[in-house]
Amino acid sequence: MPTATATAADTPADTADEVPSVIPRPTHWTALDGRTKLTQRTRILIDPRAGSTTALPSGRGELPGPAHQSVRELATQLRTEIKQVTGITPRIGSGRPADGDITLGLTTEGNLGPEGYGFDSAGPIRIEAASTHGLYYGTRTLLQLLRSTADDHRAVPRARSTDRPAQAVRMVHLDAGRKYWKIPYLENLIRRMGDQKLNTLFLHLSESEGFRLNSPKFPGLADPDHSYSRADIEHLKAFAARHHVQLMPGLELPGHATVISEAFGIGFGSGADADACTGAHTHSHLTPDWIIDMTSDKAIAKSKEIVDEFAGWFDAPLFSIGAEEVPGQLAECPRVQNHLASAPDVSTLGDLLNRYINTLDDVVTSHGKRTAVYNGSEHLAAPQQKVHAPVVFLTWEGTGAEPEIPGHDEIAIGPFYDTPNNYHHLYPDEPWMYDDWAPNTDPDMLGSGVTNWADYNFWADDGYFEQHMAGPRAILADRAWNKSATPDTLTDFRARATRIGDPPGTTPAPAPPRVEGRPSHHWTFDDASYPSGWTYAGSPGNTIFAEDVAGGLPGTSYIIDNPTPVKGVRGQAWRFDSDRDGVGFGGLDVAEPWTVSVRVRPTARTGDQVLLSSKAGALKLMQHGTGKVGFTRYGEADHSFDFTLPLDRWTRLTWVTAPGRTTLYADGKRVGSVAASIPLPLRSIGTEKASLRGDLDDLMTWDEALSPGKAARLR
Repeated sequence: MPTATATAADTPADTADEVPSVIPRPTHWTALDGRTKLTQRTRILIDPRAGSTTALPSGRGELPGPAHQSVRELATQLRTEIKQVTGITPRIGSGRPADGDITLGLTTEGNLGPEGYGFDSAGPIRIEAASTHGLYYGTRTLLQLLRSTADDHRAVPRARSTDRPAQAVRMVHLDAGRKYWKIPYLENLIRRMGDQKLNTLFLHLSESEGFRLNSPKFPGLADPDHSYSRADIEHLKAFAARHHVQLMPGLELPGHATVISEAFGIGFGSGADADACTGAHTHSHLTPDWIIDMTSDKAIAKSKEIVDEFAGWFDAPLFSIGAEEVPGQLAECPRVQNHLASAPDVSTLGDLLNRYINTLDDVVTSHGKRTAVYNGSEHLAAPQQKVHAPVVFLTWEGTGAEPEIPGHDEIAIGPFYDTPNNYHHLYPDEPWMYDDWAPNTDPDMLGSGVTNWADYNFWADDGYFEQHMAGPRAILADRAWNKSATPDTLTDFRARATRIGDPPGTTPAPAPPRVEGRPSHHWTFDDASYPSGWTYAGSPGNTIFAEDVAGGLPGTSYIIDNPTPVKGVRGQAWRFDSDRDGVGFGGLDVAEPWTVSVRVRPTARTGDQVLLSSKAGALKLMQHGTGKVGFTRYGEADHSFDFTLPLDRWTRLTWVTAPGRTTLYADGKRVGSVAASIPLPLRSIGTEKASLRGDLDDLMTWDEALSPGKAARLR
């Protein structure tokens, strides 16, 4: 079959109303007149001689790695997906195509590379590629067109396209060290990634707070209930392979490693007191065991053992070992100074770190993979040790438009950070990404990735992150594939994404059951330990745990600025004295009706004090502009009650909300009612600019509007 390419007489569509309903936008697309319809007679035709083939020689490449799905397996999957979208179940066969048939074929023509494809829907629908990576992406274009461009989803616009990506790595990164992600969510994410031609899911599987790979070789390192077994990883790899997504693992060594250091006694704070490092030799909010002891033969051997074990679990071409944010003050630690004075091959902290990276790179390389590290080591002087040239740098500095690390391949992640807490408060700039960002295609820029970090959202709902990452993820998919100037507006793009919707097989996120007859959440602010599977990595007084004794949404205070535990009405309360004092929950908003009740003792008046907040709204202890208790729907209205909190004494506040009406009680007495309501915000206590000033105790929520009698008894 000839490759489906545009002819000189065909001109690619270049106006907004001609942009096909496909994300990412094809690199070359020629719209033709009319539509091609699928019918009950539609067949999926393949060459039986190539049915078991995954790629031709011209369709193989280091990145994104080998295709594991054969042409026949892809045809079978496509048949199921077409049935889910259209109700039609095509027969798989071979022979001469008729109108409405779909042919899948491998070809050496057209310089399509590992992931490009040709698409022609002018008659029989033809999809051709040099590998099943490309064939799969061509079928995603077909399925998106079916979902979005016909009422019965059985017709596609006639068009011709030759489509290939601008960047080889198109990545989504999840912080799975601080947060454990449920497998059904990961499966949905993989489906969505494959549908948008994103090819790399980077699971960052260890952090100072947790380790998420459970191997019998390292008993006690990972909590079985909050980690992934070898069987889990094999399942995810096979699932991802059907959606042409590489499952890229990442560990975090030698920093961000408290859980590893404490499990094996290999941190810089372990060993003889005479030369052990102290808090003065690390970041002020952490302990010296946050860093694995790079001077210790035992620690290096254990690091190699860990990397060797888990590199064998994965088949993606890249394996990350982290290697970021080693504190410069570690050079002042006596143990480090003694080692540098005695070892002939290292003379600086930078040498020590680079030697450690290279040692682990040798292990990764022995498994046939390339090592990836986050950038940062290049800022430390290292006169003797240079990081091995094949090591890939994940560049979190810069705009992602230019390579930053000379001599190394890179993947840009810096401009696309999603860290949805009120301390970092980092969200990808979607207008900039869509309108202004131009992906770099220099040979040493391998690709780009949206990164999701779970700092201070350790126990957040998976859906909380999904609502923040879905938009930037779609934009990254579009721009990293098609780097040409965008032909429409971000509003148009979002409308197109909505029109396309989710791919076949995506399961709806389960709706949290509403709790009846008792509180849905209750934070007492009493002393409590982190739950099983999480390690306390901060120095004393940092990242304090807020236990939820009624529900499943515990939280933690932010780093550096923290509330102070003080005596409460009953037990312990937390004192807030800075806008950076807050608590991260990462909960999804709860639709009305609901009730919130809390004891609060304010110590100062400020222009805006937030109790609970989310992206959509907030409960206010002191409303902007009035100083009174109220609530806000962001972008729409600020509402106030006729009540001002008294300073320096405890008051029990209770908001009772039904759709369209909110009533406030103070110490059990009804204050008043406002003819408005908002969903219950459960992202965090405070915002990055408007936390409370004073003491907080006994915060409770209900998934119902309490009766006046029950609200009056809350005092």
